[in-house]
Amino acid sequence: MKATVRWVNNAMFLGESGSGHTVVMDGPEDSGGRNLGVRPMEMLLLGTGGCSSFDVVNILRKSRQDIVDCVVDMEATRADGVPAVFESIHMHFKVTGNNLSEKQVERAVHLSADKYCSASIMLGEAGVKVTHSFEIVTP
Repeated sequence: MKATVRWVNNAMFLGESGSGHTVVMDGPEDSGGRNLGVRPMEMLLLGTGGCSSFDVVNILRKSRQDIVDCVVDMEATRADGVPAVFESIHMHFKVTGNNLSEKQVERAVHLSADKYCSASIMLGEAGVKVTHSFEIVTP
């Protein structure tokens, strides 16, 4: 996997993934930025949520669950000092579908957390307390 991050100006950077997709990262105005893109730590949090959500949806689809939506709300705390690393991340999955099995949704969330989501597992191994919860929503 490859990526390139290029400085644009002030606190703005343009990231390009190896697959050719680009994203703008920028800082707040008080740091010389113009607040035109996500912060790098926000991107890390979003990537973790995307990684885990991908797993949960894939696992549920493979287990023939009639899933129509999946949203993960995330809340993270960071250390007060420098470096302001993540100390904890909580992921709450809202899985919408028809006749979803609670057991299957729970299994999908646990498999992502314990086996498949490289991002959250890596953060957990680095000392971040990563927790998960879920709810099932009927459309």
